[in-house]
Amino acid sequence: MRPEEVLQSIPTAPDSNNDTARNEDLLAFRKRHFLPNAHHYHGEALQLVRAKGAYVWDEQGRRYLDAIGGIVCISAGHNHPKIKKKLMKMLEDDEIQHTSLLYLSRHVTALAEALVAEAPEGLDVASFTNSGSEANELAFMAARQSTGETIIINLRHGYHGGTAATLAQCGHHTWRYRAQPNAQATSALEPNCYRCPFMQKADSCDLECAKNVETTIQTSTHGKIAGFIAEPIMGVGGFIDPPVEYFHRVTEIVHNYGGRYISDEVQTGAGRCGGEFLLSKELDIDADMVTMAKGFGNGAAIGAVLMKTEDAKAFEGKLYFNTFGGDPMQTAQARATMDVIAEENLVANAKAMGRRLKDGMRELMKKHRLIGDVRGKGLLLGMELVKDRVSKEYASEETLLFMDKCKDKGVLVGKGGLFGNVVRVAPPLSLDAGQADELLDVFDRSLAEIPVGNS
Repeated sequence: MRPEEVLQSIPTAPDSNNDTARNEDLLAFRKRHFLPNAHHYHGEALQLVRAKGAYVWDEQGRRYLDAIGGIVCISAGHNHPKIKKKLMKMLEDDEIQHTSLLYLSRHVTALAEALVAEAPEGLDVASFTNSGSEANELAFMAARQSTGETIIINLRHGYHGGTAATLAQCGHHTWRYRAQPNAQATSALEPNCYRCPFMQKADSCDLECAKNVETTIQTSTHGKIAGFIAEPIMGVGGFIDPPVEYFHRVTEIVHNYGGRYISDEVQTGAGRCGGEFLLSKELDIDADMVTMAKGFGNGAAIGAVLMKTEDAKAFEGKLYFNTFGGDPMQTAQARATMDVIAEENLVANAKAMGRRLKDGMRELMKKHRLIGDVRGKGLLLGMELVKDRVSKEYASEETLLFMDKCKDKGVLVGKGGLFGNVVRVAPPLSLDAGQADELLDVFDRSLAEIPVGNS
C-alpha cells in the first residue's frame, strides 16, 4: 500500500515492542508525523526486524540477502558475534555509556591509535563525530581555518552529507534546498568515464576532467581556495569510479592554489574497496584530510576525520566540541569492527568477491542490454541501467522495477545517480561465493523479466 492511499484517520504510534507491527500502521504514522520525504525504496514498503551476517528478515519471516549493507553501513556483517560480545560485556560491567572528550576514555584512544595506523602517511591526528556529514563539516572548517580562505571546490554529482555546509557542496539538485547558499562553494565537472562531460574515451583522454578543476579555480574563485573535496568513488552519484591518475593530477592542482585536499571516504573506507582499509592509501592520493563513517562503525553512529598535525594546529585558541563524538560505546564498536575486518581478512575477501561479482555482472551485460556499464572496486559496485546503449538514455523506471523484482526474489539492492538509474551493490565484506552467485542469479532472472533488458 502506498503512503498516499493510507486512510486519513489519526494513527496511534505503533508498538515498538511488537515485532508484528503492521506495515500500514507504520506508514500511516510516518505520513502524519515524519517529514514528507521520509521515503522508502520499494513499491510496497519493507519492514526489516532481524539480521544476521549478510541476511535480513522482514516481519513475515522472509529472508533477504542484504546487498546494500544498510546503505553501505554494514562492513563486518549484521550482529557480528565478536562485536555483540564486546558491547554486551560493556553493558554488563556497567561501563559508562557517555563521557564526551571532557573526560578520558581508553576506548577513544584505542580507536584513534588503530585508525592512525591505517592512515596514509602524514595523517596523524584523528577526531570523531556522529556521522559522515559532521566529519566533512569538520574537514571544511579545518581547511578554512588552516588556509585563511573560504571557498571549497566540489564535483558535480558528488554528495558529502545532509547538513547545511555539506549540502552546499552537493552536486544533485534533488538534495539541495534554498537553505544552502553557494557563496563559498563552486563545482568542477565530474570525472565520469562512462558519461564523459568532455565526450572523450577513457583510453585516450588527456584528463580534461582534472584540468577542469584548475579552470574552475581560475574562473570561479579569486585564485585561492580553502580546499577541494571528492569521493574516491562517488557514492550517491552512482558509484562513479574515476581513473587513478585523476586524483594525482588534482591533488597537485589543489595544492598549487593553496588548498587542502579532502578525500571523502564515508562510503569507500573500512576496507570496502578491497585493497587497503582506506582507498586513499591504496590509490596513493596525497590527501590532507580523510573523512569516514558508515562501515567504519558497522552501523554505529560514528564518523571520523584524519588530518595532518599542521592543519590540526589551526584550531589552537578556538573551541571545538562534539557532544557524542568519541563516546565509549560507539568507539568500542568501531574498534571491534576494525579488529574483525583484520582478523577475518575481510579486505582480501572484498577484493575476491568483488571481482567475482564484477565479472559476473559483465557477463550479464552480454545477455541483457539494459546494462550500460559496470564499475567500482571491491564490494562497492555500480551497474548503470540504460534504455539504449548508444543514446545512454537513463532507465530510471526500469531500475525501480528491477529493485522490486530482486526484492521479491530475496535480494535487496540500492540505487543512485542523479536520475536514479544506477543499481548500487554494497553487501557486507563477509559475503561468500555462494551468496555472490545467489545475487548474480537473482540479477539474471530479474533482468529477464524487464522487456527492454532482453537482447
